[in-house]
Amino acid sequence: MKFAITSKGDDKSNKLMQRMKMYLQDFELTLDEERPDIVISVGGDGTLLYAFHRFKYRLDQTAFVGVHTGHLGFYADWTPDEIEKLVIAIAKTPYQVVEYPLLEVIVRYKHGGVPSKFLALNESTVKGVEGTLVMDIEIKGQQFETFRGDGLCVSTPSGSTAYNKALGGAIIHPSINAIQIAEMASINNRVFRTVGSPLILPDHHTCMMKPVNQNDFIITIDHLQVLQRDVKSIQYRVSDEKIRFARFRPFPFWKRVRDSFIAD
Repeated sequence: MKFAITSKGDDKSNKLMQRMKMYLQDFELTLDEERPDIVISVGGDGTLLYAFHRFKYRLDQTAFVGVHTGHLGFYADWTPDEIEKLVIAIAKTPYQVVEYPLLEVIVRYKHGGVPSKFLALNESTVKGVEGTLVMDIEIKGQQFETFRGDGLCVSTPSGSTAYNKALGGAIIHPSINAIQIAEMASINNRVFRTVGSPLILPDHHTCMMKPVNQNDFIITIDHLQVLQRDVKSIQYRVSDEKIRFARFRPFPFWKRVRDSFIAD
């Protein structure tokens, strides 16, 4: 088996990464930074997001597993004192593959040209470069509303516990193929009106955002921020591609939610 390891970059994570490399190679696994069968993320959820974007060109061939060296994460479920156990599991145990939905983002431009395509594991947000964001929102080809406010957040089920939750969005189990649209400070008065609630779209529905009075936007794709100019439309849908996680033991999602937000 071929493996790669990414680290958060702090001393603790780097030392743990070096130990795991040594242990895995002692078990005659091959370090391969280009075509790994399994990618181990050492750090936190942000580190795994980085690993996902680094290896997104081979999602159908690579599985991810996370070790957290800080706070408990939704992607990183192994602890530093379990790395010997994890190494033995990787080297000796066939793992279960669990797939999570991804968000596909396609930006098209008024001047034509090649559209920009992105994949997000957590979410994508849209904000205007200056002033209020005004967007016509189409769902499944039909006009739904004209949004006015600070911005919009479109999240995956696994990303529903991140920025989406802070915006009042619902927490969705990652086994559900869906995306969620949450508003950021929408303007609602006698003249302007939005639905005011998060929207959950199934995998056969597409959301299209079309600019009304501006063409330049700040779009985030997980932790990445890109300035997009002369935008004609931004399309969101559940991607045909999925991220694959290597599971060596149960990973109870609702227990993780409870431990992160409720338990003392």
